[in-house]
Amino acid sequence: MINRKELIRRYLEFFKSKNHKEIPNASLIPENDPTVLFTTAGMHPLVPYLLGQKHALGKRLCNVQKCIRTGDIEGVGDETHYTFFEMLGNWSLGDYWKKEAISYTLEFLTEVLKIPIQKLAVSCFIGDKDAKKDEESAKIWHSLKIPKERIIFLPKKENWWGPAGKCGPCGPDTEIFYWASDSGKIPKVFNQKDKNWVEIGNNVLMQYSKDGKGDYHLANQKNVDFGGGVERTVSALNRIKDGYLDDYFKPIIEEIEELSGKKYGKNKEITKEMRIIADHIKSSVFIIADGTTPGNSEQGYVLRRLIRRIVKYGKELGLDNFTSKIAVPVFDIYNDYSELKENKEFILSELEKEEKKFRLTLEKGMNKFKKFSNNKKISGEEAFLLYQSYGFPIEMIEEECKKKKIKFDRKDFEKEQDKHKELSRTATEGKFKSGLADNSEKTTRLHTASHLLLAALRIVLKDSNIIQRGSNITPERLRLDFSFSRKLTKEEIKEAEDLVNAEIQKSCEVVREEMSKDEAKKKGASGIFDNKYGERVSIYTIEDFSKEICAGPHVKNTCEMGKFKILQEESSSSGVRRIKAVLE
Repeated sequence: MINRKELIRRYLEFFKSKNHKEIPNASLIPENDPTVLFTTAGMHPLVPYLLGQKHALGKRLCNVQKCIRTGDIEGVGDETHYTFFEMLGNWSLGDYWKKEAISYTLEFLTEVLKIPIQKLAVSCFIGDKDAKKDEESAKIWHSLKIPKERIIFLPKKENWWGPAGKCGPCGPDTEIFYWASDSGKIPKVFNQKDKNWVEIGNNVLMQYSKDGKGDYHLANQKNVDFGGGVERTVSALNRIKDGYLDDYFKPIIEEIEELSGKKYGKNKEITKEMRIIADHIKSSVFIIADGTTPGNSEQGYVLRRLIRRIVKYGKELGLDNFTSKIAVPVFDIYNDYSELKENKEFILSELEKEEKKFRLTLEKGMNKFKKFSNNKKISGEEAFLLYQSYGFPIEMIEEECKKKKIKFDRKDFEKEQDKHKELSRTATEGKFKSGLADNSEKTTRLHTASHLLLAALRIVLKDSNIIQRGSNITPERLRLDFSFSRKLTKEEIKEAEDLVNAEIQKSCEVVREEMSKDEAKKKGASGIFDNKYGERVSIYTIEDFSKEICAGPHVKNTCEMGKFKILQEESSSSGVRRIKAVLE
């Protein structure tokens, strides 16, 4: 048996032995990148370096990254579907290529984890009009004793990554599968549709770059990005089909059993409800730990939705005032994350507050349901309102209708839901269409402007302790969240704007240096000196005005930027203000 901590330890030790430097686990809230709401993969924080920016720790990197994926929250409830997960990652930034990448992956699996090679199979890219068939990877796997019958070629949908935005680095990937069954003989020929073959790793080989016209070219810098799911690998190696019974979930399930008096696995419905609660409470704990609180937009909205689903399904199990209690095992399972320990009281308090608030909303929703059902019929539009605004699960609506003999057609509800999804998708595509992955000049200029703005706010508000609490930059505008307790006056906003423009007009050079965190502190660099950064950091200095630790892209001289204008100043959350600004 292997647990998550042991897998992570072995993985990092192995890649350090291959001259990789360990980088810190980044926040779940992406810094300076609006392409997604959450960090969804280990490579996400590394986009600037995949595009060619030099990393302070070198060209070989490794880590384990916490991730959140919320594309299909409703799908949670089966044996292996998780919202929060950890990703093993190693990278070559223009250093080694396919032969070394594939060799390292196989050596780790067979020599360190002791997986028999006969239990492994791989897939490679089949090729299309944009890029050729990846025969090179297949030949390397075969030379390392993977038989040809266990090597298959698949199309882009399965074996291609990227780009992260509309353009940028991309390329074929080669996935590795493990035969996770004890029963029967391992098939000689690999069939990826057989569920006994579990994908446990994927090398993305970024040998192409997609331009703004949609054309693919060979990349100037070829990168390797390996990703492997911790939970999936642990369960596969332990022959545990149901991941909720492994060490990274079981204590949470046991707490739910204790509080509800019900047994996991007793029936499908109870089992599904417990899985949803366990998954969502873990995700919620980590999201709050990284500074997000329940709200009505972006990450706060997703968090609120997760907590409300916890409460809804807890109600089905007869639970009340329970969210903070079932969260406690998360802190024990993941006691290697300092942000959980440091923010424990705050996290539990936020869960309790949101649970209390939602219970009142549910009561209002029940009153609304009674009003709607007076004519013995609930329309799709009314059902969707109950679902969206009052948190009623569709199953609960169906159950109440059945109980009270009220006419209800689920298809009408689904039509309304599809309409909403389409609106949501369109809005999301419009909002998150860009980001660091597009590496545009406009984004780069605005990123530098955010540094000038933060420095200006410290001067105008006479508070050197003001820190950045969030950033979202598109080619159209910058949005900066910063720690401050009150609304800014019109005069303060104008003064900050004037200070930024004065620095732009001076044509200041933007100087990048690499140094240790201790040196950066001594030199007066601003930034949060925690485990967010590695031992060596990049410092960007703009004369004697701004000196910040940063990993983002910057102009070489402020004269490239244009005129700075603040559009809006508002509250973001308690103790945090938000400014939106543009360069004209």
